[in-house]
Amino acid sequence: MSGSWTSFAATLVVVSALAALWRREVSALVRIVALQGASVALVALSLGISLRDGALLGAGLLVLVVKAGAVPWVLSRTLRQLSKEREMSPLVNVPSSLLIGLALVGVAVFATRSLVSLDPSRDVALVPFGVATSVLGYFLVVSRRRAVSQIVGLVVVDNGIAVSTFLLTGGVPTVLELGGSLDVLLIVVILRGVRLAGSLSDLDLSERRELRE
Repeated sequence: MSGSWTSFAATLVVVSALAALWRREVSALVRIVALQGASVALVALSLGISLRDGALLGAGLLVLVVKAGAVPWVLSRTLRQLSKEREMSPLVNVPSSLLIGLALVGVAVFATRSLVSLDPSRDVALVPFGVATSVLGYFLVVSRRRAVSQIVGLVVVDNGIAVSTFLLTGGVPTVLELGGSLDVLLIVVILRGVRLAGSLSDLDLSERRELRE
């Protein structure tokens, strides 16, 4: 039963990444991030139940709090202070984004064939979903102009890495997942802090290249 939940959760993670390419409203992206974070947590929790691993169960609860709760909450707080909620002119339009996204999923599946063949277990067979999620997150970063949308893309990348790690290793020590989750949380906290300082009002990074290092 836990294996079925793992498969369902991993599938939901990659489907939510594709949904992020479909939606242009930043508020919708935040809801997708929350759903995806909960799905990542479900992957960890189902694996923890299957392996009877208390540390993995703890990591799953941590992921649920941070990725499905804290990160979307900070993004929502930031979003309420922006006057523009919609991505008006993404670098790649929605239909093309979806087609490219589906192609990237296919590339991820193809690229991980040799890895999956080394261990044909059910959990490892789901690793392409995690890799595809990370690739889709990177594509979201480069195809959107709004700062919040790009931060969402980075969160999606991190979620894909977390899913792949859980599936490949049967979980990681809680302290390592804590470090990765706090890295993402730090990104969005910095985003909100800079916004409150008045530097990110309706930020379009394509027009503010001077913020690059």
